[in-house]
Amino acid sequence: MELQTPAEGILKTNDWGDAKVYHVVCDCGADDHTHNLWVEADDIGITVSIYATVKSPWWSMNRWKQIWTLITKGYLEHQTVLTINQQTALNYAETLKTAIKDVEIFRQQRLSKKDTANQVAVKLSEQSDCV
Repeated sequence: MELQTPAEGILKTNDWGDAKVYHVVCDCGADDHTHNLWVEADDIGITVSIYATVKSPWWSMNRWKQIWTLITKGYLEHQTVLTINQQTALNYAETLKTAIKDVEIFRQQRLSKKDTANQVAVKLSEQSDCV
């Protein structure tokens, strides 16, 4: 199997250079099984974040039990599962690797611009007669 373009099961929703956002769809098609993948670069490094929106089956469960759990624990637990086929898994891995490379290049360019600007500022401060 090879990487698909466009990738099956993965949709790029935003690209800001230093951040890329993808929407990964579960094979079952349920919205609460999909998740959003963020690959972001800043001055410190690269961060990969995965977000899932989970819905509570409030009406199908015992409401008093849920209320009691919420009062005693302060939270309710819910899970989500992302089921993807082999091709989507390959696309997911390759998309993640490519996004990390892209934002790292953007990060390095931004850091080199900062270094150049700092060097220019140091030169100007050395040349000036200001106290």
